[in-house]
Amino acid sequence: MRRIPQVLKMLSQFQAVGQGLFTQGLVSAQGGNLSVKLGEHLVITHRGSPLGSIQEGDLVQTGITKNSRATPLASTELEVHRCIYKNTSALAVVHAHPPYAVALSFTEEEIVPCDVEGRTLLPRVPILSAEIEVKLEELADEIARLIGEHKVILIRGHGSFAVSQLLEEAYYYTVVLERSCRLRYLLKALDVDPGASPI
Repeated sequence: MRRIPQVLKMLSQFQAVGQGLFTQGLVSAQGGNLSVKLGEHLVITHRGSPLGSIQEGDLVQTGITKNSRATPLASTELEVHRCIYKNTSALAVVHAHPPYAVALSFTEEEIVPCDVEGRTLLPRVPILSAEIEVKLEELADEIARLIGEHKVILIRGHGSFAVSQLLEEAYYYTVVLERSCRLRYLLKALDVDPGASPI
């Protein structure tokens, strides 16, 4: 499939967001994935691509409902991204592995931020349970349903999906989630009820 001009124009966006996720420790060297919807197509990161140093060859263009020759190169979570675009108004998806958020996903049923910024932007972040052997593509419909009602969701023991109209905004939601979870984790370590009002 011939690359359309927008793909090259958005390379810098993918690079900025990917580098931000990596430098803030929200993805490992080859973890996470990013995508943007372009009409009936989407542009998604290559499977195993290092988000901290994305190059043009790390972007794969394929159909939302149809495969192309490039489809086998796309991230292993392609079907989740496709399902989100088919069932929501999202134009960008960020999938990351924020450590404090993932840690809390083992002990919480949902994340309710206790900081002002988190509470304003992400009043409630649902946590979807999944068996270790279940592939994310098998949860694609449920992920899309939840992400249609919330800006961000967590998959227990795995990571987060954030959506928006802009890639940078979905990245911002991921950062806000992790900051809120880090604060919640620290408060619990201090034996402070995260839901209590500050003194």
